[in-house]
This record gives sequence, structure tokens and C-alpha cells, in this order.
Amino acid sequence: MLVIPFLCMIVLMILGLPIAFSIGTAGMIGILIITGDLNMIIGIVGMASYTCVASYIFSTVPMFILMAFFASSGGLAKDLFDAADKWFSHLRGGLAIGTVFACGIFGAMSGVSSAAASVMSEIAIPNMRRLGYSETLSAGTVGVGATMDILIPPSVGLVIYGFITGAPIGKLLIAGIVPGIILGIFLIMCIVLWVIIRPQDAPKAKQTPWAERWQSLWHIWSSLLLITLVTLLLYTGVCTPNEVGAIGAFLAGVIGISLGNLDFKGILNSFKKTLRITAMILMILLGTFIFSTFIALSGLPEKLVTAVVAMNINRWFVIIGIITTYFVLSMFMDELPLLLLTLPFAFPLIIKLGFDPIWYGIVSMIMVMMGLVFPPVGMIAFIVSATGKIDLVKTYKGTSILMIAIVLTLIILMLFPETALWLPSRMK
Repeated sequence: MLVIPFLCMIVLMILGLPIAFSIGTAGMIGILIITGDLNMIIGIVGMASYTCVASYIFSTVPMFILMAFFASSGGLAKDLFDAADKWFSHLRGGLAIGTVFACGIFGAMSGVSSAAASVMSEIAIPNMRRLGYSETLSAGTVGVGATMDILIPPSVGLVIYGFITGAPIGKLLIAGIVPGIILGIFLIMCIVLWVIIRPQDAPKAKQTPWAERWQSLWHIWSSLLLITLVTLLLYTGVCTPNEVGAIGAFLAGVIGISLGNLDFKGILNSFKKTLRITAMILMILLGTFIFSTFIALSGLPEKLVTAVVAMNINRWFVIIGIITTYFVLSMFMDELPLLLLTLPFAFPLIIKLGFDPIWYGIVSMIMVMMGLVFPPVGMIAFIVSATGKIDLVKTYKGTSILMIAIVLTLIILMLFPETALWLPSRMK
């Protein structure tokens, strides 16, 4: 009987119903099967609605999202791209490498991969196309580069992970810094290897005078200052993540206005987009809360933990199995529902096996990154394809090739967990 809610959820998703509705309906059916009490369902829905909206911790999410849209509306992304272009144009494939840097720095001001993918596609892909870069390389660079937002603070995904699991959000955000840098390095190495093997995919390098390079930094000093301030406030513990998000959003708005790039219309659009995305996330959280209640009532997580522990399997084989499952599911499901649906099962098992919850948070984000760019779903790949006007097959080909960088980062994280844990361990 417990299979019925899962089948119901899959059918509703296939029919194209909203994810929040599909998950929530499946959860209510499951609760009804277990308890047979309709009043309990009504009570749980009412409690879930209040719990999701009234959480102080969750207020971090709209602040980070607002900061992302202020940064994109304020023209900061274009300045970052221009500076990166000038500093790396002397290398073959330099514009692609510069795009990785621009994505990484913009990610440190946003934390929303969809926003980064949309903005960087509009800026980078037309320039790369004009200079003779192949569409496959262009789409792959922007697609995978945009996912770095998930690791580099502020990351909305890590905030939601902390919200669901109770892990300290400040430490989670800081834990993503080193893996994010490692991913950027691997991504640059993959691009360099790509243009060596296929030089026709990137034009010959051009020289930019040093005066222009240094001058380009003047346009991005405010962005670098904002990133440094947000990171320091998180690392030192002077402010809570909620306060850091509010300060970051305020400063991103002030910078955009002071530079003359953010007007009243841009501010209004930023608020509208923030409200829309926040409402979507809240609805998915509401549906997931109802479904998680069904999971808790069913006792499935406890049974899973007991069964795995009784099998006496090496814990690293278990984590590899979880990662493989994530990868398969990520081919068919967007990142947020994937994360929220799997955590009730995976997280208790991870804790029981002695893995660090902060480390696992970074691992789960990397698995989410793969799903964002890998077929057949790949939300980021769809955004890059539509915004950059590149064939979806070419986009998938480019992101799949450069996804090697994500896989290598995951391997490093598995072999050396301290890459994610060292910085959080130093926090006050």
C-alpha cells in the first residue's frame, strides 16, 4: 500500500502538474492510507503552511535571491565579463576561461544558478559566437560555470539543505568555498584541454594592452568588495546568515543605483522576480513537508537505516550507492524536489554511518549540479539553450563534456573530506 503514494507522485509529474502539487497530493494520500484520518491531513497541511512561511531561517533565501537580481539588473555581470575577457584574451580559449571566472564571481553575489545561467548566456554567448567560438564550447562553459553558484556562498541550495536537516547554515555556506574554487580550476583545465584537442572550437588569442586590463578592474571593485564583505561576515560570525543576506541585498542595490545601472524599473522587476521564485520554493517546501510527514509516519527511513546497518557494508560503498542513485534521479527531476525528497531517506543513514552532515551537504550539492546540466532534464541546459539560442543537443554535448570537472571535484571531495571541512572548522 505504501507504494501507492510514490506511484501517484510519479503519475502526477508525468501529467505535467506542478511539482509542489504532485508531492503534496502524494503525501496526503500516504497519510490517509496510514492513518485513515482526514482531520489529521487537514491539521498537517495547516501546520506545514505556517511552519514553512514563519521560519526565520528561511528568510535567508529571499534575501539571497534579491541580491542576485539586484546584481544582474545593476549591470555587475557585464562588468565582470568584460574584465575577465580582457585579462584572459591572450590565451586560446581565453574568453571561455574568463567566462568561468565571471560565473564564479557573479555566483558569489547571487547563489541562484538559474539567474546566473540566464544573465551569463545573454552576455557571454553572443560575444563568443561573434569571435568564432563553437556553440558547443560556449554553451558548455556557461552551463557548467553557472552551477558554481550552488557551492560558492551565498548558496540558496545550501540554505535549504540546512533548513531541512538542521545543519548550521553559516558553516555550510563557508564549506562550499574551497570545493567551488577546485571546481573552477578543473573547469579551466578541461577548457584548455578541449581547445588543445580541437583548436577549431576557439579562435586565436588576441592581445589586450595592460592599461586596459587594469582599467577593467576599476569597474568591478564594488563587486569584489561585496563578495569579500559577505564572506567575512559569514566566516567571522559577526552576522547571522539572515543578516548577511539582508546586508548583501541592500549593498547590491546601493551599488547598482550608485553606478547608474539600477533604476526604479529594475528594482521593481527584481522584487517581482524574487517574490515569484520565493513563492515557488515555499510551495515546494510545503508539498515536501506533507510528503515528509507521510515518510516519517511510514517508518521507512528507520527501516532503511536498520537494513543497511544489518548488512554490515563498508560505509563508502553505501555513499557511492547514494551518489549513483542521486545521479540517476537527477536525470529526471529538478534539483529542489530531488534534494527535498531524498534527504528524509539519505540523511538519517548518513548520520548513522558517521559521515559529517556539512560534508554531505556539499556532496549533495555537487550531485544536484550534475542534474542541472545533464540530459534529459537539465534545467540549466534548457535556460542556456533558450537564452543563448543554441540547439539543445549542442548544449547537452557541451555541458556533458565539461561535467568531467564536476565529477573530478566530487572525487577530490570523497578522497579528501577536509577540502570542505577545513574552513568551517576554523570559524568562530
